[in-house]
Amino acid sequence: MPEVIINGPEGRLEGRYQHSKVPNAPVALLLHPHPEHGGTMNNRVVYQLFHAFARRGFSALRFNFRGVGRSQGQFDRGEGELSDAAAALDWMQTHNPNATGCWIGGFSFGAWVAMQVLMRRPEIDGFVAVAPPANMFDFSFLAPCPASGLIVQGVLDEVVPKEAVDKLVNKLSSQKDISIDYRPIEGANHFFADHTDELIQHVEDYLAGVASAESAA
Repeated sequence: MPEVIINGPEGRLEGRYQHSKVPNAPVALLLHPHPEHGGTMNNRVVYQLFHAFARRGFSALRFNFRGVGRSQGQFDRGEGELSDAAAALDWMQTHNPNATGCWIGGFSFGAWVAMQVLMRRPEIDGFVAVAPPANMFDFSFLAPCPASGLIVQGVLDEVVPKEAVDKLVNKLSSQKDISIDYRPIEGANHFFADHTDELIQHVEDYLAGVASAESAA
């Protein structure tokens, strides 16, 4: 898949992009875990999410936040990373001006950033949040949450307790016209070791269901 260079707020952002063969395909942006804890765009979960969206016919992009890999800049506690994600989404839209949809996804820290992007970009149709760190970061900005989506959580997550994600899901699910498909995975830890295939199957099932509902409508 092509390596791409995106002009970010603090310089170059390194990414990987797969353009769909489907005319006017929807686009998907995938965000990686915390840069200070080894998170990169090559994280196994992010890599698999990227390919799951590509298999569903999306044009998909994953990239390294500032200061990670060959991306320029320094870690900025989430504020700069939010700007990086917005720049990456701009790049995607420039290269896909007739896209029929726009999705965002993220894992852990990347899920937190993804949900902030969701609040700021009304063109985003849906989201996939894997192990959103509801115990570490404030998600109260999702009031109201502007789009429905999928949340996947490991029941044995040692970094983000399932109880914290349960509370987030309950809060979002109570909002008008918002549907949260919540799928806890038994036996899975934070990194979904030995459960990545199950995680991705849930994502593909969800995307297939959304596509079927849109076709019916």
